[in-house]
Amino acid sequence: MNTSTPALAVHQARKRFGAVDALRGVSLAAHAGEVLALLGDNGAGKSTLVKCISGVHALDEGEIQIDGVPVAISTPAAARSAGVETVYQDLALFDNLTPAQNFYCGRELSGPAWLPRGLRFLSSRAMDSHAAEIIDRLKVKLPKFDAPVALMSGGQRQAIAVARAAMFARKVVILDEPTAALGLRESRKVLDLILQLRAEGKAIILITHNMEHVIELADRAVVLLQGRKVGELKPDRTNQQELVSMIVGAGA
Repeated sequence: MNTSTPALAVHQARKRFGAVDALRGVSLAAHAGEVLALLGDNGAGKSTLVKCISGVHALDEGEIQIDGVPVAISTPAAARSAGVETVYQDLALFDNLTPAQNFYCGRELSGPAWLPRGLRFLSSRAMDSHAAEIIDRLKVKLPKFDAPVALMSGGQRQAIAVARAAMFARKVVILDEPTAALGLRESRKVLDLILQLRAEGKAIILITHNMEHVIELADRAVVLLQGRKVGELKPDRTNQQELVSMIVGAGA
């Protein structure tokens, strides 16, 4: 059991939409250098929890901590400022932009620093250099670095989105079904990229329905059912069926 202070901790998270209790007292912790699988059937509360951590929704009750310190995350900008980056299924990439331009969209580097912000020039060379460094460090293979992402494969696009998150995430990277629309070969590349992020000390929260990927990647798995946390364990071949039973609510 990891007794260190978690990179991210959620305590008694509650979220209600009208008459629907989407989250009912959910608590979890994600540590640096580990993959935490967040599992559950459709409607279990996974997406709501992730959106609360990411600042899309604000919690009605409960607390989020970064490195043991409570933080107020009420907007996506607040989540990013706290060191949390999220890659959703739609990737949120601009097809007409290059990888570097996608990396820095909305966070452009400009200079010189002594000029007022409105008069500064975009530092395109610095942005290209930093983005290329991250792409190379994470061993992402692209056909052409200055090509628009529209010309790249699904796996390459997914890798760009994950690499962008890794570039800015000081603490936590959240991945929502990162291999859902990919073939076997491209999925393998994304899984290797997740392992690389773990090796670099990031805390990773992985949402997936692929139990093979859970067994391979996850250090721990948390299962949600109808807005509640119903189980947590270290996934392996011996307890795979137990995990599936918790996901579908067998015996609940």
